Amino acid sequence: MWTEREEHMLVKVLMLVLLSGAAFSIEAQKPKTSAARYACPMHPEVTSSKPGRCRKCKMTLTKATPAPPRDVNAITSMRISDFNIQDQNGKSLKFYSDLVKGKVVAINFVFTTCTTICPPLTATFRKVQEQLLEHKFDVQLISISVDPSTDTPERLHAFAEKFKAEPGWTFVTGNSSDIELLLKELGGYVANKNDHTPMVLIGNDKASYWTRAYGLSSPDALVKLLTEASSRPTRGTGF
Repeated sequence: MWTEREEHMLVKVLMLVLLSGAAFSIEAQKPKTSAARYACPMHPEVTSSKPGRCRKCKMTLTKATPAPPRDVNAITSMRISDFNIQDQNGKSLKFYSDLVKGKVVAINFVFTTCTTICPPLTATFRKVQEQLLEHKFDVQLISISVDPSTDTPERLHAFAEKFKAEPGWTFVTGNSSDIELLLKELGGYVANKNDHTPMVLIGNDKASYWTRAYGLSSPDALVKLLTEASSRPTRGTGF
């Protein structure tokens, strides 16, 4: 037979065991915080546990994020201002009215003195244009300089000729402050031109549909995205 004192001690021991078990269960359920990882925007396979630069292209590594949902690149709405810009021929244009309004477009971000991602980005756009022309698919290609103070219309014209750009592909420069605001609206602004990412914006203005793509994807993949954007139902203008 247990004495009253022994029963009291047993109850206390059991309570301590139960409370200890509950605390352990709560602790075990806490999500583990994974260490930050950094990756190269151009070479996703190049990763590091700390900030630095890509060993292949010297681009600044950016903080890697978990795998996104399938439609994370879709942009539900985008307002594009009518900035004054110049094309590679020195012609003054309104960015939205002349290049985007009512059109299916693909926009990338480059600068003429770049020796890393800009040449392959531009070469990819050239191959995209070849396919579009072959299939008589009306798409406006736009390459915006992230270094407008250096990239004069003359420099952009030479750059466009180098990659055999044809009509329907506009290279954009202009006043540095206006181009900076435009880049910020489009999500392509970087403080250091060398840090810009190989992003392509694909949009259908009539459908108010926009999505992002990796600029170094295959030309076939980009053309497919443009075809999908073109097939979106019209919802009105985006301006």
